[in-house]
This record gives sequence, structure tokens and C-alpha cells, in this order.
Amino acid sequence: MHHRDHNHDNNPSDGSNWELLCLYCHDNEHSRYIDQVRYGSGETNSPDNAKATHNPFSELASLLKK
Repeated sequence: MHHRDHNHDNNPSDGSNWELLCLYCHDNEHSRYIDQVRYGSGETNSPDNAKATHNPFSELASLLKK
């Protein structure tokens, strides 16, 4: 049994916070949660995550026309 919101104290009587996962999927869910807590959510809108501006293929079209 796995708690969908990772809160082991959230045990509604209708079971809406539980899901049945195989052993490997359960381990994967916990690993993903630990990574998210440790390294952040991975949101690209964060000021720490600057977008790439370099385009290595910007001149490709002109080179192919030659």
C-alpha cells in the first residue's frame, strides 16, 4: 500500500489516499519523492534555472542551401 500524498498520517476511511503498487513501482515512487525533496521540484520557472539562449543550428539552413 502506498500513500499518494506521502503523508502516512492521512488515512481517510474511503481509502482515497492509498494506491496498490508493485514492489518496484513503490520503491520508484519513494525514490522520486526523496529526489524531489532533496533537489527541488525541477520547475523551469525558477530564477536559478536560466534558459539556454545559444542555438548551434541557427546557420544550418543557410549552410544546407550551399
